Amino acid sequence: MPTLDRQGDVFVLDLGTGENRFHPDWLTSVSTALDEVERQTGPRALVTVATGKFYSNGLDLEWLFSNLDRHRDYVVSVQGLFARMLSLPVPTVAALQGHTFAAGAMLSLTHDFRVMRADRGYWCLPEADINIPFTPGMSALVQARLAPQIAHEAMLSSRRYGGVDAVTAGIADRAVTQGEVRTAAVELAQSQAGKAGDTLKIIKTRMYASTLATLRDTTLPLS
Repeated sequence: MPTLDRQGDVFVLDLGTGENRFHPDWLTSVSTALDEVERQTGPRALVTVATGKFYSNGLDLEWLFSNLDRHRDYVVSVQGLFARMLSLPVPTVAALQGHTFAAGAMLSLTHDFRVMRADRGYWCLPEADINIPFTPGMSALVQARLAPQIAHEAMLSSRRYGGVDAVTAGIADRAVTQGEVRTAAVELAQSQAGKAGDTLKIIKTRMYASTLATLRDTTLPLS
């Protein structure tokens, strides 16, 4: 399960050691951690990272297929997390030390910056290959955070981007060695920590107003 630590002005949220899929308990744990970050005042920033082969493989499909009667509520909660991260009043950096797929890749896009491992691990939106369409909110998020041609390629081709290619495509901001991912992300977050607060939240909220509205729409989240 996710754990929250603090290094100076930087909160480090470790998403876990497995595939870090979005089980409802996992989502609750992440939300609790974000509550703690938001309760604080003064300079602060947030880094999310994971331990092991995966950053996140996204939706917990095994749980979902066993709980189809809760499908809509589940998607609403996932999109709620995306909206919250996208508008969080602190600078955010995703430290992508491993595979970052599907909703896990979308979660990375809700961060202000991404640092990715250069030598191994892929960033990928495989929905076209696994026959799961993007919700309107998910489509809006990807298209808001990536250049149009890259969003088109990533969503339609399910291309797997390595760290160097991800930087070239504008998906990631930096690609570094395995041992440098967390350190580089924390250093980047620390450099931005003084911007935390209401003004940053207003900027994000206005910048992504239409995307946030679509992510928070609970009337037709699956259409």
